[in-house]
Amino acid sequence: MLDIKFIRENPDLIRQAARRKRLDFNVDQLLSADENRKKILQEIEELRAKQNRASERIAALKNEEEQDAAAKDLRELKEILSKKEYEYRKIDGEWSKLMFDVPNIPDPSVPDGETERDSKEIRKWGEPKKIDFEPKDHISLLSSLNLADLQRGAKVSGFRGYFLKNEAVILSLALWQFVFDEFRASNYEPILAPALVREENLFGSGHFPQSREDVYKTQDDVYLSATAEIPLMGFHSGEVLDETDLPKKYLAFSPCFRREAGSYGRDTKGIYRLHEFFKIEQLILSVADHQDSVKFHEELTGNSEKIVQALGLPYRIVAAASGDLGRAHVKTYDIEVWIPSERRFRESHSSSYYHDFQTRRLNIRYRDKTGKSRFCYSLNNTAIATPRILIAILENFQRADGSVEIPEILQKYTKFNLIKPVFSDR
Repeated sequence: MLDIKFIRENPDLIRQAARRKRLDFNVDQLLSADENRKKILQEIEELRAKQNRASERIAALKNEEEQDAAAKDLRELKEILSKKEYEYRKIDGEWSKLMFDVPNIPDPSVPDGETERDSKEIRKWGEPKKIDFEPKDHISLLSSLNLADLQRGAKVSGFRGYFLKNEAVILSLALWQFVFDEFRASNYEPILAPALVREENLFGSGHFPQSREDVYKTQDDVYLSATAEIPLMGFHSGEVLDETDLPKKYLAFSPCFRREAGSYGRDTKGIYRLHEFFKIEQLILSVADHQDSVKFHEELTGNSEKIVQALGLPYRIVAAASGDLGRAHVKTYDIEVWIPSERRFRESHSSSYYHDFQTRRLNIRYRDKTGKSRFCYSLNNTAIATPRILIAILENFQRADGSVEIPEILQKYTKFNLIKPVFSDR
């Protein structure tokens, strides 16, 4: 959510933001609702002042007839006030809905474009290994190595259901432990975050109202979180921090749930796009300074790059195009790892900053050195997401005999360095 004062003073910036993000948003409609809201609120305040004066006048009257006449006027005034308050609630609801639709302003450095195809490559790392045999895709490898059961997963959980098995389980645990160890010397506080979240956290983090169809709701009116960013943003909601407490840096593990309602027909096989997965998320709350956001954005991205480099996976960094940005985002980098069977890079990490878009909704503030209360800025980035990253590991480290090597950095956790094919169920 943006500051209404900023919107009033910069309507052209909002129009441009909506245009760049390919969103249908009418800022003039918001400004009209805002004017009506302010006008009615002023009328209500004047009526309440009249009501107070009328009440005081009745109390001062001694004549019964005059009291009755004044009481009648007061009742009529209260009726007018009640109608105005109803009118205000209606226009305020419209105004609030429009305020939740306002897009954040993309950074000028964000490449203009409609889809992920328009993203701009920033840099690459590593060279894809020369494979002198036809590489298997991850689905074939999961089957031949007895690492997953997708059919039984679908039987139990429905579409996109899966079971991980055997070395894939150990490898997933190894990845999680490896990532937390990588951050051990940093000042990121480790967190196990809840997957159940109340609705206000989804509104606050910018996932609602637009993405309701992609979120699971329980019978208890709580939701299954799509990422630890959501509960982490709620962690400090309604709080006023001290500037000396910032930046706040967190590294949170959580199960994640997504309905993938907007991805019909995409990645319907395998473990790339799932309803249930696990993720370790980085999150930062910082002072309200754009240059700090730029600095921390690079830091978050660099942290994930170190992880992918340690795993030995070739990747590239792309700046997401404006039309591919979320409504809340100022700028996003995606890390895309090399997938040999597809002969292309696929997204494995996403790193974004938001300025005060989320913290304004969640009322997360800090008191600066002058004593002034200001909204924090927020950023987040994937540290690792499983089982998706297993796709890149299995495919990039496969051998001609059908086995898969374990990245050297993980071998101290897995206690094995090779996954060999099996020819029957264990």
